[in-house]
Amino acid sequence: MRITLSYATSSDGYLDDCSNERLILSTPEDWQAVYRLRTEQDAILIGAETLRRDNPSLKLVPVRVVISRTGNLDPKARFFTVGDARRIVFTETPAPHLEQVAEVIVCEDITARRVVTELERRGINRLLVEGGAKTLQLFLDEGLADVVRHAVNPAIRIGEGGYAPFNFDPPQDATIEHETLGGMEVTTTTLHPDTSATDIALLQAAIDESRKCTPDAGSYCVGAVIVTANGERFAGYTHETSPTHHAEQEALKKAVEAHAELRGATIYASMEPCTERKSEPKSCTRLILEHGLKKVVFACYEPSKFVRCEGACTLRQAGVEVRVYPDLADKVLQINSHHWK
Repeated sequence: MRITLSYATSSDGYLDDCSNERLILSTPEDWQAVYRLRTEQDAILIGAETLRRDNPSLKLVPVRVVISRTGNLDPKARFFTVGDARRIVFTETPAPHLEQVAEVIVCEDITARRVVTELERRGINRLLVEGGAKTLQLFLDEGLADVVRHAVNPAIRIGEGGYAPFNFDPPQDATIEHETLGGMEVTTTTLHPDTSATDIALLQAAIDESRKCTPDAGSYCVGAVIVTANGERFAGYTHETSPTHHAEQEALKKAVEAHAELRGATIYASMEPCTERKSEPKSCTRLILEHGLKKVVFACYEPSKFVRCEGACTLRQAGVEVRVYPDLADKVLQINSHHWK
């Protein structure tokens, strides 16, 4: 998923004041830029406090998402009633009063990685996060922001008593661009470059590997391609050399036998790496972590036919970069259609 954080502040870094009236920080020119940004997304996400304070409708985006740990939201809010967008609520508490207006996802603990994983499972590939401060910080703290757009209105200073101050300090290796829109000073910081073209090409190679598999009732047909930091490539597919090996194991085995340096490597798998095994002592996710791979890219979340796989969340929690391309999932499911015939 490609994740963009977007927010506007006063000149002294506040997202809002403490009055009962909604404070408009953006100029018309900046609003137009934000609207264009929204139209490029699959979904937009806000926090519960933003929904309560601003009562936004969030038009132009097909999926609207809100995070509310308590589920204490008004089903008559504009978020739920304006337009025909799909609505999703993440909460840690059951919210039956919202089930008629939204899909409610109850999590034991709301984290950015859990939110991203569940949205990717639902086919979302581009997410815009518009705050408030706690929500923005949640994604930054977990390293799940790719682009940060910060618009400052130099004509507005809120001072003491402002609501939700927010400061973002970009790392030294970030790419930063500046522009002025109708008096707004806009800084766009790219934290992670867009690697989708390379990712998709190598994912296609992994999917092609999976076509070499012999369909089996007890496993999925999966292909994997490893690219090391110095450009070496190793490919494998399910059961290529062993009736108990998964595709990731086969590719890792070839790399180890070639004495390749796996730390910092990227693995491209047609399906999410497993987290639970009966036929082997270690899951593919555990092997990926033990070998020090830095990035995992896959096309399809593992269906819950055999176990509930938690590969993406586990890898993200361990600090591994995970990229998922749901647009390619249908190809993977078609190759495994024998499981549903």
